[in-house]
Amino acid sequence: MTQRGRAGARPGSRPGARRARDDEAEQRTPAAPRIDLVAAKARVRAVIEPVVEIAGFDLEDVHLSRAGRRHVVRVLIDTDGGINLDDVAVVSREISTALDEAEAAGGEVLAGEYQLEVGSPGVDRPLTLPRHWRRNRGRLVAVNGLTGRVTEVDDAGIVLDVDGKPRSLTFTELGPGKVQIEFKRLDEADFGDEDVDDEEDGEGEE
Repeated sequence: MTQRGRAGARPGSRPGARRARDDEAEQRTPAAPRIDLVAAKARVRAVIEPVVEIAGFDLEDVHLSRAGRRHVVRVLIDTDGGINLDDVAVVSREISTALDEAEAAGGEVLAGEYQLEVGSPGVDRPLTLPRHWRRNRGRLVAVNGLTGRVTEVDDAGIVLDVDGKPRSLTFTELGPGKVQIEFKRLDEADFGDEDVDDEEDGEGEE
């Protein structure tokens, strides 16, 4: 089953008594069963990867960890154009259903309760696959000792603009790339109010 959140305190209960009850309940609650996390991660991936692909997304990674009395399953998905909250909600439901059905069919995937978290990879995710490079066209990246902007991506490799000069690299010679965080200079920033004229600024004044 998918465990989400935690029940709140009952109205009118005293904080000290509530903490005592919570401590007692925590002591009585068994920890998550000890399982081989590597093997369990492989089982989870085998179940959810087809579901994610049918939904139209790429399964980028699966993280499995133990947190108290439950396991935490973190699933990273992505697609061209990125994902939004609606995508996360849809994929979360599909993954939960698939995991529950797999366990109901007699296959042990995860022992006990689990918490499911679905999201997209952050900018710190290494660029290792052609689709990673394609989805970061136009960004500044560091790879193979070079720092440049990705200007082209095709089936063979990429082209980096390194100090104004194009540098072609094939996927076979590319190591993991890393997106570089860029901060816009203050004099280049667009605050969205450049078209406001003096009359609008003084509107309402006598």
